[in-house]
Amino acid sequence: MGAPAIATAALGTRTGRKIVAGALAAFVLIVTFLLTPLLAVPFAIAGASIGPTAETVKEAVPAVNGDWGYPLAGGYSKGRGFGYNPVNGCSYCSTDHQGYDMAQGCGATVYAAGPGEVITAGTYQGYGNTVRIDHGDEIVTLYGHMQWDSLRVTVGQQVTAGTPLGAEGNTGKSFGCHLHFELRRSGTPVDPQPFMATLGLPLK
Repeated sequence: MGAPAIATAALGTRTGRKIVAGALAAFVLIVTFLLTPLLAVPFAIAGASIGPTAETVKEAVPAVNGDWGYPLAGGYSKGRGFGYNPVNGCSYCSTDHQGYDMAQGCGATVYAAGPGEVITAGTYQGYGNTVRIDHGDEIVTLYGHMQWDSLRVTVGQQVTAGTPLGAEGNTGKSFGCHLHFELRRSGTPVDPQPFMATLGLPLK
């Protein structure tokens, strides 16, 4: 009896059909197993060229001069300056502004302006989510109104100019997303503009 006749006879029985079906299933599995790596290569190549990965994306860095730098990286919009600055339509905003407002937009990274120790990282008076840094010589900088859950530093941490602190927000007694940058000397707020200018870091 020839091979075709044997195959035909085998297919005529239930056991024969099971054997043939099992052989076909095994063949399909083996072929699939062998071809899967070859099919995955084009997709891996395409995925690699889609865009930068987290490892290749670098966070912007603020300009630094010596030990000090700007609290934002790149350009920004100036808000209220130091001193008498009422805000139309904001009944809770102080008319005697004790800092310097600057904005890049909600979520922009806020950086330490100088080296020192974090003494506040969280809710602080009317400034909302705030970081304060003690720089020594009775100089403290304050970074107010940052987004909730955005802080990247903790109390007691040592920082340098350019250390990311958190994200620009609208917390506390704020009137739109911005950074309230404040400088205190011996506990008294002073204008940050002349201080930064003497460091070679003029504010707008």
